Amino acid sequence: MLKIENLSASYKTIDGNIHVVKDVDFEIRDNEIFGIAGESGCGKSTLLKTLYDIVEFPLEIDKGRVVLSGVKNGKEFSYQSGEIRKCWWNNISYVPQAAQSVLNPIVRLKEQFLDSIPDEDKKNETEQQTLARVAKYLEELGLSPDVLEAFPFQLSGGLRQRVMIAMVMAVQPSLLIADEPTTALDVTIQKQVLVLLNKLKKDVSTGVLFITHDLGVVAEIADRVVILYAGCKVEEGSISEIFADARHPYTIGLMKAVPDVDAEEFDIQPIPGVFPNITEDIGGCRFHPRCPYATERCRTELPEELEVSPGHTVSCHHVQEALKNE
Repeated sequence: MLKIENLSASYKTIDGNIHVVKDVDFEIRDNEIFGIAGESGCGKSTLLKTLYDIVEFPLEIDKGRVVLSGVKNGKEFSYQSGEIRKCWWNNISYVPQAAQSVLNPIVRLKEQFLDSIPDEDKKNETEQQTLARVAKYLEELGLSPDVLEAFPFQLSGGLRQRVMIAMVMAVQPSLLIADEPTTALDVTIQKQVLVLLNKLKKDVSTGVLFITHDLGVVAEIADRVVILYAGCKVEEGSISEIFADARHPYTIGLMKAVPDVDAEEFDIQPIPGVFPNITEDIGGCRFHPRCPYATERCRTELPEELEVSPGHTVSCHHVQEALKNE
């Protein structure tokens, strides 16, 4: 459904280019929830901006290709030609981190829902039928249909977040990009959102690109996941492979930093060191300043992507050497 090839982006400054996304490639299949995980500041949201073509100076795309296929009208689009914007909302919908700020504060939610749903999706419906369909999504997110009569400024941040998610669900896009949509929600509502995303995937065959720093959420909802570090893809695989057989030292570090809620006692092991500053020009593997296995090769040479099993890839010199010795 969505294919990304060697995508790179950087911020242009008077002191030179600051690379924030470097040679990222992956693909999202039909009827799949695909996760991107990593620490805050690893480039997840910037990557999404490049995918959705909402890049504004000083951020610029240096190279790469993004192709969206399987859209409602059957065409294939690439943002190299500027056509990806023709797919906005109807075919490819985006829920940003601050989704509540997207809503117009002085227009009733009922009108915003009616305006957001494309005319072709409302052809055989009356206004009341469309609103009844919207009410169903609101109820599944724990909201009363009465909220449609409210203005956004009358709702809390968490409520506005859920309203925005329901608005996207009502459109039933071919691809949904969700940037940490559960961040502002309590645990119970988070669960409702995850269930609804799974329902959307099954009932409408919508592909979902789900961004989060919460590995627990990734484990619960995603089919496959990419681990991102400092703008680089370090590991990719199915959820079962990543959680059962993580290979990259960064991925392993993320796993160890998650508390074991089933154990009576657990020792959280944080990843040593600090996340690199965006302006730092790190040679070789970008994780090497924090990696316990770093060698001189890691400091000077960028590791190539290696397939350790079908569909499971890792970019790490240490893993490469370990496989040679097996």
